[in-house]
Amino acid sequence: MVKYIAKRLARSIITLIIIVSIVFVLMRKMPITGYFPNYDHMSPEQIKNSLHQMGLDKPVAEQLFIFIRDVVTKGSLGISYVYRNQVPVTEVLAPKIPLSLKLGVLALLLALLIGLPLGTVMAQNKGKIVDKIGTAFIVLIQAVPAAVYFLFIQIYGTELLNLPLTFKETEARTWILPVFSLALPNISYYAMWLRRYMVDESTKDYVKLARIKGFSERRIMFRHVFRNAFVPLGQYLPTTFLNTVVGSIYIESLYSVPGMGGLLVDVVKRQDNSMVQAIVILFASVGIIGLIVGDIMMTLLDPRISFAGKKGSR
Repeated sequence: MVKYIAKRLARSIITLIIIVSIVFVLMRKMPITGYFPNYDHMSPEQIKNSLHQMGLDKPVAEQLFIFIRDVVTKGSLGISYVYRNQVPVTEVLAPKIPLSLKLGVLALLLALLIGLPLGTVMAQNKGKIVDKIGTAFIVLIQAVPAAVYFLFIQIYGTELLNLPLTFKETEARTWILPVFSLALPNISYYAMWLRRYMVDESTKDYVKLARIKGFSERRIMFRHVFRNAFVPLGQYLPTTFLNTVVGSIYIESLYSVPGMGGLLVDVVKRQDNSMVQAIVILFASVGIIGLIVGDIMMTLLDPRISFAGKKGSR
């Protein structure tokens, strides 16, 4: 297991370096106006001197090496020149990352609290009215663009439930609509796949044997079927958390949440290349970490799974 994790970490580092390199090169292809808050009022000589001071007149390969070196040795993601002039990117992100993580964690917990019981109930009542209603809900969420039902939740949530439209971190009521909106896609995802896995498990021989031995359906469903069905679903929990954080880009803008998602939209509009580059790299890093954690979770949930051999590698 340790050997496998070491190999995955090595591969992940290589993957991250490739992603960083691609993002870095693409951002260097963007207009240089993204490095100057007052570009229109600067002379060509001032622009040239400023680019030299920022090291942007060096070859791209050398700039990339310096950037990776600074990330590894100093933990620096660069300097913001437009969003907050001459302020380190890490200083801008520091108060925003915890807020986005908190929002994502709450949405993930809500999705688990609703999605897992919903999927279990649907599997227990396959073909019945509860299963049909749950299936209709899943199809609706999967088929309709998220932006559409996000807007409906915002409109009717504020009108019918009298909930605030603007987010305030210190007011609990303002968290309800953003958290529920973020959780909704994962609720349908967990319910859909857990139902499928439980239905598949319920047809296997060990379940038939348990019924012959006289075990109750409740015991079979929760002690055996649910536990085995949750193993493949557990692998994707870290990935769905990433999707939740990425989904917050729209939600945070919709409810004026001062987190990472809203910040990304803002810096893209302002063309702050350094900020865009840093946030995209952070999202990529979270995704890579999520894949590793997902594999580790599978082995913790089911000790029979091993990635040590060639058959377990992927």
